[in-house]
Amino acid sequence: MFKIFSRINLTAWIFIALFAGVALGHFAPDVAHFIKPFRTVFLNGVKCIIAPLIFASIVVGINSSGSLSGLGRTGFRAVIWFEFATTVALFVGLFFVNWLKPGAGLSIGGQVSESVAQAAEVKMTFEGFVEHLLPHNFADAVARGDVLQIVLFSVIFGIAVLMAGEKARPVLDFCTGLNYAMFKFTEIIMTLAPIGVGAAIAGAVAEHGFAVLLPMAKMIGTLYFALTVFIFLVLIPGLWFARVRIGRFLRELRPSILLAFATTSSESAYPSALQTLERMGVSNRVASFVLPLGYSFNLDGSTLYLSIASVFIAQAAGIELSWTTQLTMMLTLMLTTKGVAAVPRASLVVLSATLVAFGLPLEGIALIIGVDEFMDMARTATNLFGNCVATTVVSRWEGEKLNPEFSRD
Repeated sequence: MFKIFSRINLTAWIFIALFAGVALGHFAPDVAHFIKPFRTVFLNGVKCIIAPLIFASIVVGINSSGSLSGLGRTGFRAVIWFEFATTVALFVGLFFVNWLKPGAGLSIGGQVSESVAQAAEVKMTFEGFVEHLLPHNFADAVARGDVLQIVLFSVIFGIAVLMAGEKARPVLDFCTGLNYAMFKFTEIIMTLAPIGVGAAIAGAVAEHGFAVLLPMAKMIGTLYFALTVFIFLVLIPGLWFARVRIGRFLRELRPSILLAFATTSSESAYPSALQTLERMGVSNRVASFVLPLGYSFNLDGSTLYLSIASVFIAQAAGIELSWTTQLTMMLTLMLTTKGVAAVPRASLVVLSATLVAFGLPLEGIALIIGVDEFMDMARTATNLFGNCVATTVVSRWEGEKLNPEFSRD
């Protein structure tokens, strides 16, 4: 019996846990609530990896670039792809929300929750974003899990090590050792992934049930459909032009995408995604720099969701938005979503700030919040997939060759 179980790979275990969690949440909600804390245990295990792994991998990756000019070229190419992908995501969302009109026929109702009210008070300003870029204390950024601050600190630290040359060799050796150790730590934590996935999905189904989906089915369907179109319009062609074997790429990345989907946490899949990209042949120099950068500046799924959600609330409130207003709203989202990672309750903050700025009723969030976890699954998985595609595209743009089984060269 043990031999049979040992032959089942991680992807299969995650699939089994996913379906078992749905069944448990639906048929035995009390048990599902009891095991839900195991999701938190797993996510905490992953979150304690993120900061040291990002720090070590970025420092090692920057120093493997050999020069500041090579690093700047890689960063410039990454930003070009990020801007292209997120801009298309915004307009795909805008197109489908206007075509399918998921908010038509609904009416704004419900109390504004305390978390929404607090989010609306957070001012999304350029000054605030710039001031937040670097931490006043790196340990504080690590404790809060602020990915943007960790990434930027690590980039500057890595550049400093590169400039110091041989005098900083002991620091680089330490970061190299830390990088390898954190990957081994990741392998240990990932053995708990099926338990975390099962507990997460069971808790979500037990808490919300399938009945809550019915009134908002059109909104959820619009989001999933738009995300699918975006993937086939931008991400799959991106892999094709990078001459990647798409089927093999997706099979290799499948456990990480499933993990992000089930836990609604991109961070939970970061370590395994980084390992997978390097296994495909993406250099540590590119993977350890572009992938964490994308976590702050390339949130394709969240960006698309925000464009749909803001217009959806206007439709539910019976407010007709002109195309000029909608395009202005998209321009605003294009800028504010670049700072999403810098703000707690990120998507909620950006959505609330957008509603307030354009005179839309904040109560509209009450329509969304009950089913937000189900939508969060899709947008989080898309965020992760988009960042992996971006990293691969930049790698090929840099002239790197993937391993033969992943390349069409």
